[in-house]
Amino acid sequence: MKRILLTFTLLIPVLGVSQTHPSLESYGPVYDIEDPDFKVDLNQEFKAVFDVASISDSKENRNRKFETVARYLRLHQAKELEDNSVKAALVVHGSAIFDLLTHEEYSKHHKQENLQNPNYDLLSSLTENNVEIILCGQTSKHRSISKNGLHPDVKIALSAMSALIQLQNEGYALINF
Repeated sequence: MKRILLTFTLLIPVLGVSQTHPSLESYGPVYDIEDPDFKVDLNQEFKAVFDVASISDSKENRNRKFETVARYLRLHQAKELEDNSVKAALVVHGSAIFDLLTHEEYSKHHKQENLQNPNYDLLSSLTENNVEIILCGQTSKHRSISKNGLHPDVKIALSAMSALIQLQNEGYALINF
């Protein structure tokens, strides 16, 4: 019995690790800025909506604009701060839709067998950090991509325009690339 319990106890952490996604620290550099001239009060609410319309520059690389969302979270979150609140949403339209595809659909889109979507784990990590990933429904219909072909955490809106307006009405600042 002790042997079974010990094996089970050792196996639980391994199972847990294998099902988690990489932390946000894996996505893009964040640098410490010593004695900045413009002081930012991190004891405030930061709400940003990222408007992304272009696909990654390479099918093997993550979309750098998606990575910027992870960097934004890392830059503005500080556990030692009392009133720090950081929220983000990612609104996607245009050719950037292809960076939201499942591995299978990504491979089909790029006409390369067994090609993995390099954005997939990043998207999972973002949603684990409460980032809403919102796709323009008009783009989805125009490009004939159904919800089944998308990363499971993607939400489809009526349009990117509608989502951007709603989020800005909710106090999110627009960050446009």
